[in-house]
Amino acid sequence: MVALRVGLTLVLALGALLVLSPFLVVLCTSGWPPGTLPTQLLPPQGWTWQSYQAAWQQGHFILAFVNSTFVALAVTALQLVTSALAGYALARLSFPGQRFILLLILATLVIPFQLLVIPIFLILKAAHLINTYGALILPTAANGFGVFLMRQFFLTLPVALEEAALLDGATRWQVLWHILLPLSRPALVTLFIFTFIGEWNDLFKPLVFTTKPELMTVQLSLANFQEQFTNDWPLMMAAAVIATVPVMILFILGQRQLIRGIATTGLKS
Repeated sequence: MVALRVGLTLVLALGALLVLSPFLVVLCTSGWPPGTLPTQLLPPQGWTWQSYQAAWQQGHFILAFVNSTFVALAVTALQLVTSALAGYALARLSFPGQRFILLLILATLVIPFQLLVIPIFLILKAAHLINTYGALILPTAANGFGVFLMRQFFLTLPVALEEAALLDGATRWQVLWHILLPLSRPALVTLFIFTFIGEWNDLFKPLVFTTKPELMTVQLSLANFQEQFTNDWPLMMAAAVIATVPVMILFILGQRQLIRGIATTGLKS
């Protein structure tokens, strides 16, 4: 039994090392001075912060962090609201076409966002939202994955809790707000983390729907470090580390709720 645990620990440690090895290479490369070509893993003169200082200044990361944080939080808040309401309706209410609507929502998961970019662009242009925060927020204000996740979690909660509240005179809104949502914290945190990280790492929407420098996001700032013929690898790797730190902190803070949310969201139909 002890040998099995030791062997399992070694296998998991090896797997973790393989997963983290690209990030370790990025971290080591970012320690070289800017403008140098790394010829080995660690710089011979020692690890330095010069590339981080240069990347922070050249990338205008303060503005990019503010824009990305605002957009990610706004999209996440809207998805939490829309997913909770739609998920509750599909899980608890009975109405004609309920199954068809659920299948239609699930079908949207297989449609890449890039296929919808032209009609979305035309709609945003007609609404005069191009080069605004609305163009970065509204196209992803609702998501099929979030609706399905919340529906599946609501199905795992006992119906008796709602029935008791309804018998006591509570409305559907009160049941959802005071009973189901507090119990759905793991699913809400899971959706929050997935949505925030997805929006933080999104390059497509800012690239297509905005041209103003004041709307630059973190991913657009990273793209500006890539040159056509040559690349300053220490500078690019330092910028990548700077852009990764916020989402890493978010994941570390919410990993317990994330694991619980995934584990308790079954496939009950």
